[in-house]
Amino acid sequence: MYEVKVKITKEEFGKFEFLMFETESLQNWNLYENFDDKGYWLQGIFETDEEAWDSWRSAAHEVEDLAQPEIKKLEDEDWKESYKDHFKPWSIGKLHWVPQWLKGSHELEEGEEAVWLDPGMAFGTGNHATTRLCVEQLIAYKAQCRDTAEARIVDAGCGSGILAISASKLGFEKIAGFDIDGEAVRIAVENAESNQVSNTNFFVGDLGRGLSEAGADCLMANILANVLVANAEQIRNSVASGGWLILSGILGSEVEEVKAHFESMGGLRDGVITLMDEWSAIRFIKD
Repeated sequence: MYEVKVKITKEEFGKFEFLMFETESLQNWNLYENFDDKGYWLQGIFETDEEAWDSWRSAAHEVEDLAQPEIKKLEDEDWKESYKDHFKPWSIGKLHWVPQWLKGSHELEEGEEAVWLDPGMAFGTGNHATTRLCVEQLIAYKAQCRDTAEARIVDAGCGSGILAISASKLGFEKIAGFDIDGEAVRIAVENAESNQVSNTNFFVGDLGRGLSEAGADCLMANILANVLVANAEQIRNSVASGGWLILSGILGSEVEEVKAHFESMGGLRDGVITLMDEWSAIRFIKD
Protein backbone atom coordinates (compact mmCIF):
# COMPACT_ATOMS: atom_id res chain seq x y z
CA MET A 1 0.00 0.00 0.00
CA TYR A 2 1.09 3.57 -0.70
CA GLU A 3 0.28 6.75 1.19
CA VAL A 4 0.01 10.16 -0.47
CA LYS A 5 0.18 13.02 1.99
CA VAL A 6 0.33 16.76 1.42
CA LYS A 7 -0.10 19.79 3.68
CA ILE A 8 -2.77 22.18 2.43
CA THR A 9 -4.16 25.56 3.42
CA LYS A 10 -7.45 26.10 5.22
CA GLU A 11 -8.93 27.40 1.96
CA GLU A 12 -7.78 24.31 0.08
CA PHE A 13 -9.18 22.16 2.89
CA GLY A 14 -12.59 23.77 2.34
CA LYS A 15 -12.44 23.18 -1.40
CA PHE A 16 -11.58 19.50 -1.01
CA GLU A 17 -14.23 19.12 1.67
CA PHE A 18 -16.85 20.37 -0.76
CA LEU A 19 -15.55 18.13 -3.57
CA MET A 20 -15.67 15.05 -1.34
CA PHE A 21 -19.31 15.71 -0.57
CA GLU A 22 -20.23 16.40 -4.18
CA THR A 23 -18.24 13.79 -6.16
CA GLU A 24 -17.10 10.17 -5.92
CA SER A 25 -13.71 10.76 -7.56
CA LEU A 26 -11.98 11.43 -4.21
CA GLN A 27 -13.27 8.42 -2.28
CA ASN A 28 -9.75 7.17 -1.46
CA TRP A 29 -8.82 10.45 0.17
CA ASN A 30 -9.15 11.72 3.74
CA LEU A 31 -8.97 15.23 5.14
CA TYR A 32 -7.83 15.97 8.65
CA GLU A 33 -6.72 18.81 10.85
CA ASN A 34 -3.64 18.33 13.00
CA PHE A 35 -4.60 20.01 16.26
CA ASP A 36 -0.99 20.03 17.48
CA ASP A 37 0.44 22.23 14.74
CA LYS A 38 -2.88 23.70 13.51
CA GLY A 39 -2.14 22.30 10.06
CA TYR A 40 -4.48 20.90 7.42
CA TRP A 41 -3.67 17.72 5.50
CA LEU A 42 -4.90 15.71 2.52
CA GLN A 43 -4.13 12.00 2.70
CA GLY A 44 -4.82 9.11 0.33
CA ILE A 45 -4.15 5.36 0.59
CA PHE A 46 -3.68 3.32 -2.60
CA GLU A 47 -2.68 -0.21 -3.55
CA THR A 48 0.07 0.69 -6.04
CA ASP A 49 2.52 3.50 -6.67
CA GLU A 50 0.99 4.06 -10.11
CA GLU A 51 -2.52 4.33 -8.69
CA ALA A 52 -1.26 6.78 -6.07
CA TRP A 53 0.28 9.09 -8.67
CA ASP A 54 -2.72 8.87 -11.01
CA SER A 55 -5.12 9.76 -8.21
CA TRP A 56 -2.85 12.57 -7.05
CA ARG A 57 -2.84 14.10 -10.53
CA SER A 58 -6.65 13.95 -10.58
CA ALA A 59 -6.86 15.55 -7.15
CA ALA A 60 -4.36 18.26 -8.07
CA HIS A 61 -6.42 19.04 -11.16
CA GLU A 62 -9.39 19.92 -8.93
CA VAL A 63 -7.54 22.51 -6.84
CA GLU A 64 -4.75 24.59 -8.36
CA ASP A 65 -1.29 25.34 -6.94
CA LEU A 66 -1.12 22.53 -4.40
CA ALA A 67 2.20 21.75 -2.75
CA GLN A 68 4.06 18.63 -3.87
CA PRO A 69 2.98 15.51 -1.97
CA GLU A 70 5.02 12.94 -0.08
CA ILE A 71 4.35 9.44 -1.43
CA LYS A 72 5.69 6.48 0.51
CA LYS A 73 5.17 2.74 0.72
CA LEU A 74 3.43 1.47 3.85
CA GLU A 75 3.73 -1.89 5.53
CA ASP A 76 0.40 -3.66 6.04
CA GLU A 77 0.24 -2.88 9.73
CA ASP A 78 1.05 0.78 9.03
CA TRP A 79 -1.74 1.53 6.55
CA LYS A 80 -4.34 -0.31 8.59
CA GLU A 81 -3.58 1.92 11.55
CA SER A 82 -2.67 5.16 9.78
CA TYR A 83 -6.07 6.84 10.11
CA LYS A 84 -5.92 6.49 13.91
CA ASP A 85 -3.37 9.30 14.09
CA HIS A 86 -6.03 11.76 12.96
CA PHE A 87 -9.04 10.74 15.07
CA LYS A 88 -9.08 12.79 18.28
CA PRO A 89 -11.67 12.71 21.11
CA TRP A 90 -14.29 15.44 21.25
CA SER A 91 -17.31 16.18 23.43
CA ILE A 92 -20.49 18.20 23.80
CA GLY A 93 -21.67 18.60 27.35
CA LYS A 94 -21.56 15.21 29.10
CA LEU A 95 -21.35 13.14 25.93
CA HIS A 96 -17.92 12.21 24.54
CA TRP A 97 -16.86 10.67 21.23
CA VAL A 98 -13.66 8.71 21.72
CA PRO A 99 -11.67 6.21 19.62
CA GLN A 100 -11.84 2.66 20.97
CA TRP A 101 -8.08 2.45 21.30
CA LEU A 102 -8.23 5.09 24.06
CA LYS A 103 -10.44 2.95 26.30
CA GLY A 104 -8.80 2.78 29.68
CA SER A 105 -7.00 6.10 29.30
CA HIS A 106 -9.79 8.55 28.47
CA GLU A 107 -11.28 9.70 31.75
CA LEU A 108 -15.00 10.32 32.21
CA GLU A 109 -16.53 12.28 35.05
CA GLU A 110 -19.52 10.99 36.98
CA GLY A 111 -22.67 11.15 34.85
CA GLU A 112 -20.77 11.36 31.55
CA GLU A 113 -21.13 8.91 28.66
CA ALA A 114 -18.81 8.00 25.81
CA VAL A 115 -19.44 6.80 22.28
CA TRP A 116 -16.47 4.50 21.54
CA LEU A 117 -15.68 4.44 17.85
CA ASP A 118 -13.45 2.66 15.38
CA PRO A 119 -14.74 4.28 12.19
CA GLY A 120 -12.46 2.62 9.65
CA MET A 121 -10.70 4.30 6.76
CA ALA A 122 -13.74 5.18 4.70
CA PHE A 123 -16.21 6.56 7.22
CA GLY A 124 -16.70 9.55 9.48
CA THR A 125 -15.22 9.91 12.93
CA GLY A 126 -17.76 12.51 13.96
CA ASN A 127 -15.18 15.26 13.77
CA HIS A 128 -16.90 16.78 10.76
CA ALA A 129 -18.90 19.95 11.39
CA THR A 130 -22.10 18.50 9.90
CA THR A 131 -22.09 15.64 12.42
CA ARG A 132 -21.48 17.98 15.33
CA LEU A 133 -24.30 20.26 14.21
CA CYS A 134 -26.67 17.27 14.19
CA VAL A 135 -25.54 16.17 17.65
CA GLU A 136 -26.14 19.63 19.07
CA GLN A 137 -29.71 19.59 17.76
CA LEU A 138 -30.26 16.02 19.00
CA ILE A 139 -29.24 17.12 22.50
CA ALA A 140 -31.62 20.08 22.21
CA TYR A 141 -34.41 17.71 21.14
CA LYS A 142 -33.82 15.54 24.19
CA ALA A 143 -34.08 18.58 26.48
CA GLN A 144 -37.69 19.12 25.43
CA CYS A 145 -38.68 15.48 24.79
CA ARG A 146 -41.34 14.21 27.18
CA ASP A 147 -40.71 10.49 26.66
CA THR A 148 -37.29 9.32 25.48
CA ALA A 149 -38.44 5.70 25.74
CA GLU A 150 -41.11 6.16 23.06
CA ALA A 151 -39.63 8.86 20.82
CA ARG A 152 -38.59 7.39 17.45
CA ILE A 153 -35.14 8.60 16.34
CA VAL A 154 -34.06 8.09 12.72
CA ASP A 155 -30.58 8.64 11.27
CA ALA A 156 -30.92 8.92 7.47
CA GLY A 157 -27.57 8.29 5.79
CA CYS A 158 -26.13 6.82 8.98
CA GLY A 159 -22.53 6.27 7.81
CA SER A 160 -20.61 4.75 10.71
CA GLY A 161 -23.64 5.09 13.02
CA ILE A 162 -22.36 7.92 15.18
CA LEU A 163 -25.63 9.82 15.42
CA ALA A 164 -27.78 6.75 16.10
CA ILE A 165 -25.39 5.43 18.75
CA SER A 166 -25.24 8.91 20.30
CA ALA A 167 -29.03 8.87 20.53
CA SER A 168 -28.86 5.63 22.50
CA LYS A 169 -26.24 7.05 24.85
CA LEU A 170 -28.53 10.04 25.42
CA GLY A 171 -31.28 7.70 26.63
CA PHE A 172 -33.47 7.20 23.55
CA GLU A 173 -34.68 3.63 23.05
CA LYS A 174 -36.31 3.46 19.61
CA ILE A 175 -33.59 4.20 17.05
CA ALA A 176 -33.18 3.34 13.38
CA GLY A 177 -30.37 4.18 10.97
CA PHE A 178 -30.00 3.41 7.28
CA ASP A 179 -27.54 4.03 4.46
CA ILE A 180 -27.29 3.10 0.78
CA ASP A 181 -23.76 1.75 1.40
CA GLY A 182 -23.73 -1.76 2.84
CA GLU A 183 -20.16 -1.37 4.10
CA ALA A 184 -21.17 1.71 6.07
CA VAL A 185 -24.03 -0.20 7.67
CA ARG A 186 -21.68 -3.08 8.55
CA ILE A 187 -19.35 -0.68 10.37
CA ALA A 188 -22.33 1.00 12.10
CA VAL A 189 -23.45 -2.38 13.44
CA GLU A 190 -19.93 -3.13 14.67
CA ASN A 191 -19.72 0.26 16.37
CA ALA A 192 -23.08 -0.35 18.09
CA GLU A 193 -21.93 -3.76 19.32
CA SER A 194 -18.65 -2.37 20.66
CA ASN A 195 -20.66 0.23 22.59
CA GLN A 196 -22.97 -2.46 23.97
CA VAL A 197 -25.85 -0.68 22.29
CA SER A 198 -28.62 -3.09 21.27
CA ASN A 199 -31.53 -0.75 20.51
CA THR A 200 -30.28 0.61 17.16
CA ASN A 201 -31.77 -0.95 14.04
CA PHE A 202 -29.34 -0.41 11.16
CA PHE A 203 -30.25 -1.47 7.63
CA VAL A 204 -29.32 -0.88 4.00
CA GLY A 205 -31.75 1.36 2.15
CA ASP A 206 -32.23 4.56 0.19
CA LEU A 207 -34.42 7.44 1.32
CA GLY A 208 -37.49 5.87 -0.27
CA ARG A 209 -37.26 2.62 1.64
CA GLY A 210 -35.65 4.01 4.75
CA LEU A 211 -38.15 6.77 5.41
CA SER A 212 -41.21 4.68 4.59
CA GLU A 213 -40.16 1.92 7.00
CA ALA A 214 -38.98 4.04 9.91
CA GLY A 215 -41.22 7.02 10.65
CA ALA A 216 -39.74 9.56 13.06
CA ASP A 217 -40.35 11.85 15.98
CA CYS A 218 -36.84 13.18 15.36
CA LEU A 219 -35.35 12.70 11.90
CA MET A 220 -31.69 13.53 11.28
CA ALA A 221 -30.76 13.73 7.59
CA ASN A 222 -27.05 14.51 7.25
CA ILE A 223 -26.85 14.19 3.49
CA LEU A 224 -26.20 16.63 0.61
CA ALA A 225 -28.23 19.76 -0.10
CA ASN A 226 -29.30 18.64 -3.58
CA VAL A 227 -30.46 15.26 -2.25
CA LEU A 228 -32.39 16.92 0.56
CA VAL A 229 -34.14 19.27 -1.86
CA ALA A 230 -34.93 16.51 -4.36
CA ASN A 231 -36.58 14.43 -1.61
CA ALA A 232 -37.99 17.27 0.47
CA GLU A 233 -41.65 16.24 0.40
CA GLN A 234 -40.97 12.65 1.40
CA ILE A 235 -38.59 13.79 4.13
CA ARG A 236 -41.18 16.19 5.55
CA ASN A 237 -43.96 13.61 5.41
CA SER A 238 -41.92 11.05 7.35
CA VAL A 239 -41.81 13.23 10.48
CA ALA A 240 -44.63 12.91 13.00
CA SER A 241 -46.71 15.92 14.01
CA GLY A 242 -44.77 17.91 16.59
CA GLY A 243 -41.57 16.09 15.69
CA TRP A 244 -38.21 17.59 14.79
CA LEU A 245 -36.54 17.53 11.39
CA ILE A 246 -32.78 18.12 11.47
CA LEU A 247 -31.12 18.69 8.09
CA SER A 248 -27.35 18.88 7.68
CA GLY A 249 -24.62 18.32 5.10
CA ILE A 250 -25.48 21.77 3.76
CA LEU A 251 -22.87 24.37 2.82
CA GLY A 252 -23.40 27.73 4.44
CA SER A 253 -23.75 29.28 0.99
CA GLU A 254 -26.71 26.95 0.25
CA VAL A 255 -28.56 26.97 3.53
CA GLU A 256 -30.98 29.86 2.92
CA GLU A 257 -32.08 28.31 -0.38
CA VAL A 258 -32.61 24.90 1.22
CA LYS A 259 -34.53 26.44 4.13
CA ALA A 260 -36.77 28.41 1.76
CA HIS A 261 -37.50 25.28 -0.29
CA PHE A 262 -38.63 23.27 2.72
CA GLU A 263 -40.68 26.18 4.06
CA SER A 264 -42.41 26.63 0.68
CA MET A 265 -44.02 23.18 0.98
CA GLY A 266 -45.82 24.08 4.18
CA GLY A 267 -46.20 21.85 7.21
CA LEU A 268 -42.96 22.93 8.86
CA ARG A 269 -42.37 25.80 11.28
CA ASP A 270 -39.74 27.44 13.47
CA GLY A 271 -36.84 26.87 11.08
CA VAL A 272 -33.53 27.60 12.82
CA ILE A 273 -30.14 27.70 11.09
CA THR A 274 -26.91 26.83 12.89
CA LEU A 275 -23.44 27.28 11.39
CA MET A 276 -20.02 25.71 11.92
CA ASP A 277 -17.04 26.40 9.69
CA GLU A 278 -18.33 26.35 6.09
CA TRP A 279 -21.24 24.04 6.97
CA SER A 280 -24.75 24.46 8.31
CA ALA A 281 -27.79 22.67 9.66
CA ILE A 282 -31.49 23.53 9.80
CA ARG A 283 -33.98 22.44 12.45
CA PHE A 284 -37.72 22.46 11.74
CA ILE A 285 -40.73 21.40 13.81
CA LYS A 286 -43.52 19.54 12.01
CA ASP A 287 -47.01 21.05 12.32
